[in-house]
Amino acid sequence: MISFILNKKTINTPEHSGMTLLDFVRYDQRLTGTKIGCREGDCGACTVLVGSLKNGTIEYQSITSCISPLGNAHGKHIVTVEGTNLKNTLTIAQEAMKDNYATQCGFCTPGFVVALTGFALSNSEKNYNTALNAISGNICRCTGYKAIEKAAYQVVEKLEHKTIENSMNWLIENNVVPDYFASIPQRLKDIEAKDLNQPKGKYIAGGTDLYVQQADDLVGDSVHLIAEKDYLKGIKIENDVCTVGTNSTVSDLWNHTQINNYFPNLKKHLKLVSSEQIRNMASFGGNLANASPIGDMTIFFLALNSDIIITNEREEERVVPLKNFYQGYKTYDLKDGELLKQISFKLPTNQSFFNFEKVCKRTHLDIASVNSAISITIKNGTIEDAHVSIGGVAAIPKYLHDTSNFLTGKALISETILEANDILQNEISPISDVRGTSSYKRLLGRQLFFAHFTELFPKQFTLHDFIQHA
Repeated sequence: MISFILNKKTINTPEHSGMTLLDFVRYDQRLTGTKIGCREGDCGACTVLVGSLKNGTIEYQSITSCISPLGNAHGKHIVTVEGTNLKNTLTIAQEAMKDNYATQCGFCTPGFVVALTGFALSNSEKNYNTALNAISGNICRCTGYKAIEKAAYQVVEKLEHKTIENSMNWLIENNVVPDYFASIPQRLKDIEAKDLNQPKGKYIAGGTDLYVQQADDLVGDSVHLIAEKDYLKGIKIENDVCTVGTNSTVSDLWNHTQINNYFPNLKKHLKLVSSEQIRNMASFGGNLANASPIGDMTIFFLALNSDIIITNEREEERVVPLKNFYQGYKTYDLKDGELLKQISFKLPTNQSFFNFEKVCKRTHLDIASVNSAISITIKNGTIEDAHVSIGGVAAIPKYLHDTSNFLTGKALISETILEANDILQNEISPISDVRGTSSYKRLLGRQLFFAHFTELFPKQFTLHDFIQHA
């Protein structure tokens, strides 16, 4: 039995764990404010909030319900646009959309309202850029975005005086959410949602890749949901090594203070990864196991020379370098019954530098034409260690063995980088597809490789220095 709270209502349902949360909300509960758009997590029309009980308080995040399995709602508070309504007035998000004429057909509006409400409920900084991040996964086809951006700005202004202590009381008193939100922590405790009794079936964590590809099959097939497995969660730092549980999300990395100290540009890089809704729900394990040649976080972890810890049903573990994990298109070193448990990598030192680059057709919520990352250690003007990865130019997410080996031990000068690009071009084998021709991707591979050095060492290199000799 799946148990959770949907807006004000306690739900106990025997429905199949693999059906989508969107379909349950719309067709079983008739809450039709949550819209069906792309069914791929791209448009944000189906955005809902998921509240999880942590240390006695509720943490809310926005997700796209069209690619989220119903079973992942177990023990949570799910909020649709109907659940944000006040009795006799508009919420600040609803009022902002109205005041700024930020809606025409209205189809996308519920998703924007829910996303902005999630922004108000979150612990993120209440500034304009963070508000725009919150709605980066919502698409409007009518108004153009300026009116919606103005609405977001108005919400930010309303939240200027939000208090940290008794935050929920302040949000209720200031028409951000209805008063029933105050009772949710105790109601979730009373549910005492135990682990679901699940049959053996396809492992699913966030579901963001699988539900795009196989949603119709997963509704009826046996699924084994692992998003709430504690042994797959968490981020820890010990002895200069970071270990990331494969159920962790991009948002977990984004919000981790220590990791941000080690990677000063981390949020800038992660902002290029999907949208806030997807960053809140997609697991790193799913990203690696999807084996997409352009998986952003796979490219990210490859450049960190990461190891992956794999476990099986007998809790036996083995360690595989991520750069040796992929064997061919969508194939990898993972046996039946095995799960990716953890990702580990050495943290940067004062002499280490990391950069991630991505080219795609739009800034947010788009797959890369080509993406690339580099981790490089410099000592006395010499490249002591280098790891370069690139996506979109081979059948697998590509760790550039030859290019990385060539760079190691060489002087950090333009001649070295130009020679390394020649080796890079011999290591890649792009094909022409909807994201660009083979020659275009080779050009992007070159430009992104050069961009790593101009970004990391701007006083030493400019793009012009490389291009005139390339």
